[in-house]
Amino acid sequence: MRTSRSWDGAPLPDFPHEEAEIVSVRYEFAPGEKLGWHHHEVINFGFVQQGELTIIDINGNVKVVGQGEAVVEMVGTIHHGENNGTETVILYMFYVAPKGTPLSVQHPEIPADYSKRR
Repeated sequence: MRTSRSWDGAPLPDFPHEEAEIVSVRYEFAPGEKLGWHHHEVINFGFVQQGELTIIDINGNVKVVGQGEAVVEMVGTIHHGENNGTETVILYMFYVAPKGTPLSVQHPEIPADYSKRR
């Protein structure tokens, strides 16, 4: 994959002119597990090694990423992920950021079922 846009079509932000670091994280999400609402202030991308991850943004847009598929996450848009399948999702994400920048910003003030209310 080579792109300058996230999965929702938004352009990625300009890369900062300061010391950068690359961070890789392996995530596992059990069947039925939902991540809290959050947004990223850094460019990140990854792939699903196992299972199927459903990503829902604050406006109700949905992206389903299956086994072997890659995804470029949104930057600055609030969203969350859900494992609606029957097997554990194994997701590898890679973040490119100014050194020390948080990988995500949580939004606990948004109810877990917010996207179902819309």
